[in-house]
Amino acid sequence: MARVGRLAGALLAETNGRYFLVGNPKEPCDFRALGIEPPAEIDALKRPFLALVARASVPLGPTSLTLELEGEELAERLSACFVIRRTGSVSERLWRLVTGAAEGDDEPAAGVIDARWLGEMPLAVWRVVQDTVLRCS
Repeated sequence: MARVGRLAGALLAETNGRYFLVGNPKEPCDFRALGIEPPAEIDALKRPFLALVARASVPLGPTSLTLELEGEELAERLSACFVIRRTGSVSERLWRLVTGAAEGDDEPAAGVIDARWLGEMPLAVWRVVQDTVLRCS
């Protein structure tokens, strides 16, 4: 089962011992301190996700999702569900929706959240949710 957490405002997905960065980081990140080789280029507008090289297990933060998708299929789904196409950033609103955090909360309650449904939901249905959540009021 794959795990997904946050890393500097982006998503970090661990799947079968491999790691993917999804979306653009929103703050500086010391990849080396986490045991990850710094990627040569991060530009989610060109590539919404990229494989990372980790020397050891990387912590995913206090809140993480679990999904049954694995590998690049997982990274593609996360990108389709969370990355804002015009900016390459991960949507905080969508993250809060999936994790159940309230609008004012910076971070949802710590724990592992079963998000298998996100990998099973047809993307056409998710697009309706996404459009509704991201619509400017």
